[in-house]
Amino acid sequence: MWSSSSFPPSSPLTLCKPRSNSSLSLALPTKTPNSHVDVGDGSSSEATPSIPPFHVKSITSTSNPFVKHCVKLRNSSSYRHSHSSVLLVGTTPLREIYNFQESMQEKPTTIDCLLLHEKASVPEELVESGVHVVRVNSIVMKKLSGLQSTESIDVVSLVKIPSTFHSLENNQHEDFSKWFPSAYRILVLDGIQDPGNLGTLLRSAVAFGWDGAFLLPGCCDPFNEKAVRASRGASFQLPLVSGTWSHLQSLVNGFQMKILAGSPGSKTESKPVSCLSHELARILTNTKVCLVLGSEGSGLSKEAHEACELVNIRMAGAFESLNVSVAGGIFLFMLQPQNKKFD
Repeated sequence: MWSSSSFPPSSPLTLCKPRSNSSLSLALPTKTPNSHVDVGDGSSSEATPSIPPFHVKSITSTSNPFVKHCVKLRNSSSYRHSHSSVLLVGTTPLREIYNFQESMQEKPTTIDCLLLHEKASVPEELVESGVHVVRVNSIVMKKLSGLQSTESIDVVSLVKIPSTFHSLENNQHEDFSKWFPSAYRILVLDGIQDPGNLGTLLRSAVAFGWDGAFLLPGCCDPFNEKAVRASRGASFQLPLVSGTWSHLQSLVNGFQMKILAGSPGSKTESKPVSCLSHELARILTNTKVCLVLGSEGSGLSKEAHEACELVNIRMAGAFESLNVSVAGGIFLFMLQPQNKKFD
C-alpha cells in the first residue's frame, strides 16, 4: 500500500503566531486534492514512511505498518529520537502546546498528523487548520494509545521533537545561550528515572517560570509517553538540554551561576546543609541559580554532592524525605524568579 509512486507528499502542520492581531493561524502548505482511501494491513517492500501519505484517510488494521511505526515511537526512546518524532496520546498535551505557542510566540512545533477516532470530532482549535486527519477505529486506537480503555481517548497525534530540545555529545561544549535564551533559573535533574516524577517536575518548572531544565545521565526520556502525560505538554514548552556533568559545569561557569542541590540532610552529612526558607529565597533573588534534584532511589550523584551547596526542606514529621516531585515542587515555588509576571 505504500509502494505507489503517485502518492502526493505529506504536508506537516505548523503552529505559528501571525504578525497581525488575529487569532493563532495554522499554516499548512497547499495540498493536492485527493479522494478517500481506506488502508487495511497492506504490505510493501519499501520502508514505512514516518508520516502517512496525505491521501490516506483511514486505517482499520493494527497490522498496518504505520500503526507499528507509531507504537515503536511510543515504546522506544532511541526510535523516537532517530525519527525526531513523538506520539502524543489525548487532547490535553496537544492543547497545552497550542495555547503556549499562541501566548508566547515561541518557535513552531510541527504536527505531522492527527489519528482521530472514527466517531470523534477534530479538536476545535484545529478545525480550520487543514491538519492531516487519519480516521481509526477503536481497535487501532487502543493499539496506538497502549491503554486498556480508550473511552476518553479520541485523538493521538504525531508531533516533531521541538527545536528547544538539545542532546549534547560528550565532547560538545557549545554556547549555552543558544539552548537557554535566559539562564536565571535552571532546573537540573540528576538521574531521575521515573517518567511520572520527571514529567511532573517539568510541569512545575513551567508553572513557576523557570527558564529551562538540564538532564544529566540516568534521566528518562522527557518524551516518554508517561513523562509527556505527567508534564501536560511541558516537555514541548521548556528549553531542555541533555548532557554530562562536564557540560553542566560549562553552563554554571559561563553564566556564573550558584549551584544548589536539594538534600534530605542527615546527622552524618559531611557538608553544611542550609534550610529552604523565605529568607534564603530573598537572598537569592538577584542570583542566577541551578537547582539539582537527585534520583528517587540513589539521591544525588557524587559529582553533585561535591559541587553543590546543599539545601533541605524542614519537616515536622518523622519521614526521612519527600518524593522528588513533591520536594522539587516546593523548591521550584520558593526559588521561582521574581522578575516574571504571572496572569
